[in-house]
Amino acid sequence: MIKNQNRNPNHLINEKSPYLLQHVYNPVDWYPWGKDAFKRAKEEDKPIFLSIGYSTCHWCHVMERESFEDEEVAEVLNENFISIKVDREERPDVDNIYMAVCQTLTGRGGWPLTIIMDPAKKPFFAGTYFPKKSRRGRRGLLEILNKIQRAWMNDRQDLIDSSEKILNVLQKRSDSHVTGTLSKKEIHDLVYDTFKRLKANFDNKHGGFGTSPKFPTPHNLMFLLRYWKLIGDHEALQVVQKTLDSMWRGGIYDHIGYGFSRYSTDRKWLAPHFEKMLYDNALLVIAYLELYQITNKKDYAQIAKETLDYIMRDMTSPEGGFYSAEDADSEGEEGKFYVWTPEEVKSVLGEKEGTRFCELYNITSEGNFEGKSILNLIGNKRGKIAIDKEFAQQRQKLFEAREERVHPHKDDKILTSWNGLMIAAMATAAQVLDDKKYQEVAERAVDFISKNLRREDGRLLARYREGEAAYLGYVDDYAYLVWGLIELYEVSFKTKYLKMAKELNQDMLNYFWDEEHGGLYFYGEDSEELITRPKEIYDGATPSGNSVATLNLLRLAKLLGDEELDKKAEEQFKFFSGKVKQNPTAYTYFLSALLFIQNNGKEIVITGERDHANTKKMLDGLRKKFTPFTVTILNTENENEKLSELVPFVADQESIRDLPTAYICENYACEAPITDIQKFVKRINS
Repeated sequence: MIKNQNRNPNHLINEKSPYLLQHVYNPVDWYPWGKDAFKRAKEEDKPIFLSIGYSTCHWCHVMERESFEDEEVAEVLNENFISIKVDREERPDVDNIYMAVCQTLTGRGGWPLTIIMDPAKKPFFAGTYFPKKSRRGRRGLLEILNKIQRAWMNDRQDLIDSSEKILNVLQKRSDSHVTGTLSKKEIHDLVYDTFKRLKANFDNKHGGFGTSPKFPTPHNLMFLLRYWKLIGDHEALQVVQKTLDSMWRGGIYDHIGYGFSRYSTDRKWLAPHFEKMLYDNALLVIAYLELYQITNKKDYAQIAKETLDYIMRDMTSPEGGFYSAEDADSEGEEGKFYVWTPEEVKSVLGEKEGTRFCELYNITSEGNFEGKSILNLIGNKRGKIAIDKEFAQQRQKLFEAREERVHPHKDDKILTSWNGLMIAAMATAAQVLDDKKYQEVAERAVDFISKNLRREDGRLLARYREGEAAYLGYVDDYAYLVWGLIELYEVSFKTKYLKMAKELNQDMLNYFWDEEHGGLYFYGEDSEELITRPKEIYDGATPSGNSVATLNLLRLAKLLGDEELDKKAEEQFKFFSGKVKQNPTAYTYFLSALLFIQNNGKEIVITGERDHANTKKMLDGLRKKFTPFTVTILNTENENEKLSELVPFVADQESIRDLPTAYICENYACEAPITDIQKFVKRINS
């Protein structure tokens, strides 16, 4: 998507980020974030215009077309500012800090993110999308730039004072955690309060939470499923079912090529911004698989399979890493790749079959999106499996026809963090669906990261593209990848994955842990020092690194028999408890970790050969059920020595009478070993 309009390239020409390369021939003299830009700003005594976005962001494209491709805007920026472009997916540390500035100043955020700051990186203005000229009550970019340039020349002290106030607010927020130990009753009350708030915000008619726009936020659903498991409140389960049913029937799901878009612009899940993000699809796969475990309804398994088919087909590199995202736009139009007219459908399927298909998927001459139709099954009560059986051939023909269209841009950079989430999804699918191909895909991704995104000293890097790995890994990279490795161990039972999870978890603590107060910083102690060093706990589009790390600590403590990791998790609860109490629905993945300790959980060690029929039956018994508070170890003879080095307590857990033997421990007490399959299944279901 590099657009060369016979212009000389700007300073982004040597970057790898697809987003930065989209802007390389803008008339704006963009710099990447780095010393050169800040040095020039200081030498020329100019403020910095910072623009943050990502390559598949629809409104980022709009602002580029309206302003950054415009000679008049470029002249103002080049004359009076030093302009910096940042890919938020490469530099989430920079994005996190300046997004907090925007939310502090304006009460909202989003992308493109627009910041104006001094050469010392201290911001004094923030906003999101701005049109070139003022319209409909929204200030224009030219007006803003000219006003700030005059203030920089004539009233600079006011700008400096403003930036100092903003920094003070950010620093106070960073340091203002109210710590405290949560009693068991307080945890119960907190999770119940969270459930009540989610239920109060639940859309009974269309599923999801609130009105519009609607985001999937799968970690909210994961919390509700764990709440249901622990408390037995079927309303929680019904909220999840209604939401996930409504989503796959809506236009947010791609009924032809599969996969979910980032969010719906309306209440009904009909019209998305059509970009597809790796992280949404990973987390939604896990949510659908968990609901399948609970309900045994095959429709949910089918949605997960189709979504993973999309990832394996379109979003996996030849080397095994997962790409980041696909754009909403193609040929300069949002959604053009995805929408249909009845005539287009009938030209592929014929009059009779085309008419039937259009009736099913609500494709009309009036359309539901700018004169064309987004395929959807809203209001249709038939199950997915039944529809697929009847219309599989038609969908395949339309898919093949759609493949001839101009495809949306694919952001083919490979992010360690989002790959960790998809590894977790693939490994979960391998367990729940009993299909080894997903395990193999997850293992290839881990191999890719090990070879390409880990330095010789073991330090994770955040981004890979076109042979280059760059940027020191953030806390999300460590937390998400450890999550993926735990899931991969529990399906493969290959000790190397548990060992790698342990090593990376320790590295995470070494680089990010605050020894004085607790909590994990967003970026490492060896990384570039920015204006603040935040500890993020908010579970937004994805769960926060701190939330995921907390649950990882608890699971690894049980898997490894390591009490020190349990203590670290307790410190997380202590440090973040005050903030979580203020608005618990903003921290639902963190609360899932609290549910994990509320339940006490089971540790199950199965000693026996992997291929033994009884071993398989024990593992199948576990995987068919939703057991989010259980960790599982397979102790095999050929792996025994290596596993016992990592997990010493398995050394004495031998098989009885050469039969696969299950050792179940719960609430700091271990039961008599079990060899009888029926007894084992009954026990794990109790």
